[in-house]
Amino acid sequence: MSTEQNVQTVKDFFAAIGRGDRDGLPALVGEDIEWIIPGEGWPLAGTHRGHAGLADLLQKASKTMETSTEPREYVAQGDRVLVVGVATGKIKATNKPFKDDWVFDITVQNGKLTKIREYIDTQALARASQMDAPGPA
Repeated sequence: MSTEQNVQTVKDFFAAIGRGDRDGLPALVGEDIEWIIPGEGWPLAGTHRGHAGLADLLQKASKTMETSTEPREYVAQGDRVLVVGVATGKIKATNKPFKDDWVFDITVQNGKLTKIREYIDTQALARASQMDAPGPA
């Protein structure tokens, strides 16, 4: 696949995420997709593998947060596409808003995403996820 085709595949992936098209996503990702989200102590962190891992990740995300993701720039070389963007939203459990500037490092092989590594503002998400300490009794 050409670099331009790889970028278009990644754009199609983000468009499907934005539409909430969970049924269309498996056609865009490899069966052995690996999605790595750094961090500890929050439900989305970890390594998510395969179509089942992707479905589980998206289900957890929809249960824990309301978010809008905006890819702003695509930088590609060969089978790698870096996407620079921003996500805004709120954590449902705390009702706290967040703004997360991020970079996704995505590998595309044979027209499908095979690896996603997120570089995110873990502090912004941790702050929004933190329950306020109870006040004095």
